[in-house]
Amino acid sequence: MPGTIQWAPRSPEYQSQKQCKKTSFAFYQAVRDLLPVWVLEDMRLMEVLHWEEGGIVSSYTPSEALLYALVHDHQPYARYLLSHFPNEALAVPSKSFSCCQSGAPHLNMAVRYNRLQILQEILGTLRTLPSESRTVYINQRGCQRVEGGKTPIHLACELQRVDCLTLLLGHGACPYIKDCSGKTPLDSLLQFIQDSPQDMCLKKLCLDTLLLYMPGGMPLSTRQRLQEEGTAWQDLLGKDVYRWLSGITPPTLFTMSMQTLLRALPADRFPEALEEISLPDFLRPPALQKQVSK
Repeated sequence: MPGTIQWAPRSPEYQSQKQCKKTSFAFYQAVRDLLPVWVLEDMRLMEVLHWEEGGIVSSYTPSEALLYALVHDHQPYARYLLSHFPNEALAVPSKSFSCCQSGAPHLNMAVRYNRLQILQEILGTLRTLPSESRTVYINQRGCQRVEGGKTPIHLACELQRVDCLTLLLGHGACPYIKDCSGKTPLDSLLQFIQDSPQDMCLKKLCLDTLLLYMPGGMPLSTRQRLQEEGTAWQDLLGKDVYRWLSGITPPTLFTMSMQTLLRALPADRFPEALEEISLPDFLRPPALQKQVSK
């Protein structure tokens, strides 16, 4: 009949893709609504599928489920995944969840969403890994296209996550690694201070924390940058900090003592070892007076 629309039958592939989207969204909602762990695991193992490139249908891995738990701060589910599937939960997720397959995004996501409790769980799980594997994992750079190759330390400095920064550094994260643009976390933090000199309290706490874990001194490029605009930086940082960072004077004896003390703390007992330091709170540097909750 003229004018009648002929609808082509849906292909099996289309029906499968549609069903995957439906079940995936149901799982996302279930995690968002903080449903019990056993319900979520039943869904993940028996009901929920997601669609991969190339027409591949996959179930959710513990790594992908942990990303949902991070987004929605479902702490019991994150704890379950990390305790029952430690290696799988910290593995690289599929391309549907992370376009960059060079490393797992869980640490960066924990910092970005400020999920301090889940970050502690992840770092606690890393303690079970060999030292070399733990170092590689905690220092891996994020997606080059989306995050510019930033490490968790970069993000913690940029977002002023003082507690996250303290945890990461205490567990052995390196503050000297550069992102894709060649900036260290200190470079990024100084740029942020220069661009936004207001509300300096958290910025200075981040700076104090970072510097305590940089006993090797400042990179030459950083010192030169500070020296070129000495007056402006001295106003922003204060005379003593500026003279130290620019290489004019060494750090104070107290700062060097704290750097030595922190280096002696075992990374696999952080933050417990930090809490056991027999120093009254008024003798602790300001960055370490803000206690990390256990």
